[in-house]
Amino acid sequence: MLSQITSTDLFHLYYHLWIKVYKEGAVRKVTMDKYYMTYSWLVKLVPQLRLCEVNRVTYQQLLNDYAVYHERQTTMDFHHQLKGAIMDAVDDGLIERDPTRKAIIKGKTPAIKKKKYLNQFELHTLLINLNLQSKINWDWLIMLIAKTGIRFSEALAITPKDFDFSHQMLSISKTWDYKGSGGFLPTKNASSVRKIQIDWQTVIQFAELVKNLPNDKPIFLLKEKVYNSTINDILERHCRKANLPVISVHGLRHTHASLLLFAGVSIASVARRLGHASMTTTQKTYLHIIQELENKDVDLVMRSIAGLS
Repeated sequence: MLSQITSTDLFHLYYHLWIKVYKEGAVRKVTMDKYYMTYSWLVKLVPQLRLCEVNRVTYQQLLNDYAVYHERQTTMDFHHQLKGAIMDAVDDGLIERDPTRKAIIKGKTPAIKKKKYLNQFELHTLLINLNLQSKINWDWLIMLIAKTGIRFSEALAITPKDFDFSHQMLSISKTWDYKGSGGFLPTKNASSVRKIQIDWQTVIQFAELVKNLPNDKPIFLLKEKVYNSTINDILERHCRKANLPVISVHGLRHTHASLLLFAGVSIASVARRLGHASMTTTQKTYLHIIQELENKDVDLVMRSIAGLS
């Protein structure tokens, strides 16, 4: 397919074929969807641009036009998704020189960021206001994510046999395809396969909840189809009722990690518990908290040194 492309062919046609040849079957569906989203923007912004016309000026203009609608980080992601295909086109002689060199990434002013996590008092307030019934409901899912920091897709895939109540452990080894047609999927990465320690209160509660449920069926699949937005709506109602900052279900994961870091748990331990591929991911995600803790450490060091005189 790509071998039949010439320098006079449309850029978006080349990119579409490049995705099919190099990315289809090699990346996860969620990543593939991002590549196709990038392709749709090429069709929208540069429908007539030919490969031989892709140079530093036309490429920079493409990035500028995209940046009108998107924040800087999203524009950076757009740039990175295009760059792989463009470099292959340069190698194949379809584009004369690397047009991505010294590209300037712009973007519209970021929207005011909503608070992503709750503090310890706020989380406690949320949990005591949940409607935790004698049978599994969505509030139990909210509680479990808050106490373990697992991802929403991981929580949906939990079955009774994933609990090891005698050792206070919860095994995470799969996710649920809630964005697609359902069914179990692999975890986000190899590091996401893990065992998470759970507290005795959670052990007692879930031992009772799951004792009569099928051992290999997801415990939270209360409907055939579940949407992230449905749980976010339930969580929002709880937050508003308790006069708390409104956070998302993913915000519960941030809350869990933040509380661990503030409690002095090491970054390495938090990374393992969250199933991050590396500590770098944890450090980037929670940089603001780590910096706050470092400032506290500096104050502690200075007070300790001052006491030596």
